[in-house]
Amino acid sequence: MARQRIGVLFGGCSGEHEVSISSAQAIVAALQQGRNAEKYQVIPVYIQKDGVWRFGAAAAMVLAAGQPPQPESALTATPDVLVSRLPDGTAAAEIEVWFPVLHGPNGEDGTLQGLLTLMQVPFVGSGVLGSALGMDKVAMKMAFAQAGLPQVKYLPVLRSEVWSNPCIFPALCDRIETTLGYPCFVKPANLGSSVGIAKVRSRSELEAALDSAASYDRRIIVEAGVTAREVECAVLGNDTPKASVVGEIVFSSDFYDYETKYTAGQADLVIPAALPEAISRQIREMAVAAVQAVDAAGLARVDFFYVEATGEVLINEINTLPGFTATSMYPRLWQATGVSFESLVDQLVQLALERKIILEPEP
Repeated sequence: MARQRIGVLFGGCSGEHEVSISSAQAIVAALQQGRNAEKYQVIPVYIQKDGVWRFGAAAAMVLAAGQPPQPESALTATPDVLVSRLPDGTAAAEIEVWFPVLHGPNGEDGTLQGLLTLMQVPFVGSGVLGSALGMDKVAMKMAFAQAGLPQVKYLPVLRSEVWSNPCIFPALCDRIETTLGYPCFVKPANLGSSVGIAKVRSRSELEAALDSAASYDRRIIVEAGVTAREVECAVLGNDTPKASVVGEIVFSSDFYDYETKYTAGQADLVIPAALPEAISRQIREMAVAAVQAVDAAGLARVDFFYVEATGEVLINEINTLPGFTATSMYPRLWQATGVSFESLVDQLVQLALERKIILEPEP
């Protein structure tokens, strides 16, 4: 029986390029282990930071090194490279299922998913709508509100309000202070991995954080601060998704920023989280509801605040393409639920095929 050709697509143009390479390494290894090795043939496909697609030996070199080439032009000498910001049709035609592993903008925001949809080849994860809603924190929160999911107070802000005349910006800060108070969090709406996020406690910090966030994105969200435990739940499936056990992130820094997230020893993952069973069950139910609210598919990690003092569970955000290394929260949550890493990637490929069959019109 011929093995199915899986195109593991990684790299990309976002600030999470290196994280993507690490996730792809783990996924490729799992697809080449045990029964998966009998079922699948892995074809690595690398997108450089400048958007150029690399197939074959060029992509394999990056995967083996675990980091982008320095400089990127070093790949040009490989004979199987076509320098293009679109996939080579001949090479792409060999791929039967795409497994995108691109975190952040241009990878999990619906842009890549639109391209893969046009190619009419099944792919792992959410489609255009689920990816776009899951990426934009303002649109995401509007979808959560429509679904009746409780969340912290927030205000959407546009770059044009921040970089405006001397009358508009002070009025904007007044509105934030009156509605949300301090501390509050300022976030670019469309970046992942806590990039550009700031916790502010004063007017001067608020003004600086808004200016910084506006440099990353034209859409910004400001959220009220809350004293809570940060817990997460993994979801797997298409129209009838299942939720994993709940995990907790424990850290000593002021908040879970980029440095804390990616510096060894700065944060611990407690799986399963020490929570009352009723709270764990509520979080799992809300995680599934969040996936359905944004029309996500395949995989997602949903993050929550558990306000222990009041017993409230507030949804924070959904990540439709979470980190996927062997030590990442998403696969570890499923490991604790009884699904091995090897089985997890296999199930995701099968879910991609299932979704493709459902979406195809009747002949």
